[in-house]
Order: sequence, then structure tokens, then C-alpha cells
Amino acid sequence: MNYFKGYYFKCQSQEHTVAMIPAPHETDGKKSCSIQLLTETENWNLSYPIEHYLEKPGELRLRIGKNLFSQEGIHLHIREEGIEAVGTLRFHHLTPLKYDIMGPFSLVPFMECRHSVYSMTHRVDGKLTINGNPFRFTNDLGYLEGDRGRSFPREYVWSQCHFGKNSLMLSVAEIPLGGIRFTGVIAVIFFRGKEYRLATYLGGKAVKIRDGELILRQRDLTLRAKLLEQESLSLQAPKGGDMIRSVRENPSCKAHYSFYQGGKKLFSFLSDRAAFEYEYER
Repeated sequence: MNYFKGYYFKCQSQEHTVAMIPAPHETDGKKSCSIQLLTETENWNLSYPIEHYLEKPGELRLRIGKNLFSQEGIHLHIREEGIEAVGTLRFHHLTPLKYDIMGPFSLVPFMECRHSVYSMTHRVDGKLTINGNPFRFTNDLGYLEGDRGRSFPREYVWSQCHFGKNSLMLSVAEIPLGGIRFTGVIAVIFFRGKEYRLATYLGGKAVKIRDGELILRQRDLTLRAKLLEQESLSLQAPKGGDMIRSVRENPSCKAHYSFYQGGKKLFSFLSDRAAFEYEYER
């Protein structure tokens, strides 16, 4: 059995962005686990024996070595060659979705990758110290999602961004299913306390994926996102359960977003704190 299951914890203040990806994986009967840690300028990939991994069934609560990850917060205790990361972050007031982001696709067997969103935005408090540098969070912002399956899509775009007390995420990917391939769309905009959703299963489509720009449409809704910064960090991603693929992510970069309903602009803004992965040919 080849599989992976990864969680993406993003914590962001006005000064700092830190993202953590704890994950177990298995390839050809060989099991292992890892923690990937990203800041705005650096990233580390730490591998551990599967014996160091413990997850509580039915809950998002997992431990890798002395490191704990849950919906309540994170405790890091990493002392490895080239990286020392210690500290505790606490989460409050998570905002889960109204229903599974995969919709009816959550019931389809043998999908290459399944996505989950656990919190569109929440409060983060605490402090991490990474190689002697302090990362402080006081009433700041967090985002939490996950993926599981065998492999990341061959081509995909993913982005997440906070703006004020609002948050958005989007993912467009080439989906293999039953001998065919199609472009799948999922996006959620949490804006002024209301959840907007664009998805393939709701009639949503990507009408443009080119030059770092995406345009998604669904009936009277239009979401535009454009990556404005080329620099990125290298992340390890699954291919057949094995973490051998390298993808590019910038956890805190310049991007522009706009959202329209019935021709009326609900918002349009430029951010220098966006997270973006663009794995299509530019």
C-alpha cells in the first residue's frame, strides 16, 4: 500500500510566516514520517522512523517524536543538525467549513489525492524560536488544512491568503479518475462571516490558468488570483506515497485577488503575505 497523509499548519503575523507539515507516508511496505518547516526565506525537511509517529484515531492530534500538532496548537522540540526549533503556539476560535470541501467526491474511491480544510482562519498566540530567531504571535492568524492519498496532482495551483479577518483558499488541479483526466476546482472564500464556495461539483470551472493567473467562474461568482512573485522554496511532495517529488511554494509572497458576485466587486486587494504553489507551466 502506497499512501501519504499530510497536515498543513500556517501561522502568520505582520512580521513572520511559519508553516509546518507533519506527515506519515508508506511506499512498498516501507513506512516513515516527516516534518517540513518553512519560514519566509528558509525550509527544512526532517525525516523520522515511523515508530516516532503517533496519531489519535478520530481526532486531529498527532505526535512525531517530541513534537505535537493538533487543532488546539503546536509544540515544537526539534534539535537536529542544521535546525533547532522550539516553542509552543496556541490556537483559538477555529472556523471549519459548513461541509467537506470535496463534496460528493469525498465518496469516490481510488482518488489520487483528497483535500480537507479544518480551519479557514483562527487566532494564534505563542512563540517559536528557530535557529535562535524569535517568531512571536499575539492575536495573530492561522490556517489549517490537509491532504491524503497516493500522489499530488501532476499539475496544480494552490493558494491561501488572509485579508483582515477574512480568508480564502483555492486549488485547481488535473484530476485522473476512471481513465479520464479533468481540471478540478475547489475554492472557499470566508468573507465578512459568510462562506462562499466554488467547486467542480457545484458547476465551477477554471476559465484561465496561464502566466501565474487563475480565473474561476461559477454561475454569478468570479474569483481571480495572480501570483506576482517568482521566488519560492522547495517542498517535498508525494509520488506514489514516496516523498520524492519537489514542488515550489512561497509561504508569504505578493499576489493579487479579486472576487465578484453578479458583476458586483466584493473585494480586490494586493497582498504581500499570500501562500502560493504554482505547478502548471507558466
